[in-house]
Amino acid sequence: MTRRPDGMLNHNLFDEDKGPQDACGIFGVWAPGEEVAKLSFYGLYALQHRGQESAGIATSDGDRILVYKDMGLVSQVFTESDLAVLKGNLAIGHCRYSTTGSSTWVNAQPTLRPTKYGTLALAHNGNLTNTGSLAELVQKLEATPTKSERVATTDTEIMTALIALQNEKNVEASALAVLPLLEGAFSIVFMDENTLYAARDRHGVRPLVIGKLERGWVVASESAALDIVGASFVREVEPGEFLAINEDGIRSHRWSEPEPKGCLFEYVYLARPDTTIAGRGIHATRVHIGAQLAREAPVDADLVIPVPESGTPAAIGYAKESGIPYGLGLVKNSYVGRTFIQPSQTIRQLGIR
Repeated sequence: MTRRPDGMLNHNLFDEDKGPQDACGIFGVWAPGEEVAKLSFYGLYALQHRGQESAGIATSDGDRILVYKDMGLVSQVFTESDLAVLKGNLAIGHCRYSTTGSSTWVNAQPTLRPTKYGTLALAHNGNLTNTGSLAELVQKLEATPTKSERVATTDTEIMTALIALQNEKNVEASALAVLPLLEGAFSIVFMDENTLYAARDRHGVRPLVIGKLERGWVVASESAALDIVGASFVREVEPGEFLAINEDGIRSHRWSEPEPKGCLFEYVYLARPDTTIAGRGIHATRVHIGAQLAREAPVDADLVIPVPESGTPAAIGYAKESGIPYGLGLVKNSYVGRTFIQPSQTIRQLGIR
């Protein structure tokens, strides 16, 4: 909040205070014989609530990686013909809410980077806190800077560059060398021409789950994205865990001892109501929060009215616990995106009119 000239408070953020800004949706699939681009499309569609500014998919047929990304919603970015071109055995996808860097095409993901052992594509949900020192390290390692994506301003590009520039035998070894250098919150999926990789920060701030297809594996930000592609939930990627998935199966490495510190905002706002995080259903948790609020802050009121949509389960819980009737008083335009994750306060305000 900021203070108005008359001394009253308003809800504009201070210039230096952008609020919580590390919501994105990521999806990865390794499934030879399946239409991995379409699976990624549906997975991202289920994760659209996590990012509405841009969307992208990278696929590999074993020889080369193709990336298609653009500004807009998942349904606006991809057509049937676009997906038909993105053939392969594995894919990663991303829908973006800008956390660092501007909301422009060049900062859309997945990022792509050549390496000495092939090509690397990466998608990231989170926010690194030591990008300054990491960027300096990239400059030291990069003897001849490439022109591709040098104008990107995201921590994702820095992460991609660090992995690509390591003097290791393969992507897996390079990633295991880089992960301990990263500070902050991150869940990532990335790929070379043949292998799907995934990793989660030591605190497990952002969710990441593993699902099983009949002929492959899926990694996604939320369990709801597994359901839409017909994958069965296996488990969460553990904090401090690294995964590699290819024809040899799944390899798991513990790159850091876990120090779980989940983000409350996932339960309050970011995650879908039908998602489960750390064994807790999001809808049930929000109802419980509302009931607890009624116990801690009772009021004499005639009606409990939710602020849709994320506030609805909490309002139900408050009404049930307090005995105050529940009713609708605010109606949200279904064609307006999620207001919190709009890239500017002006657009947020237009979205709630």
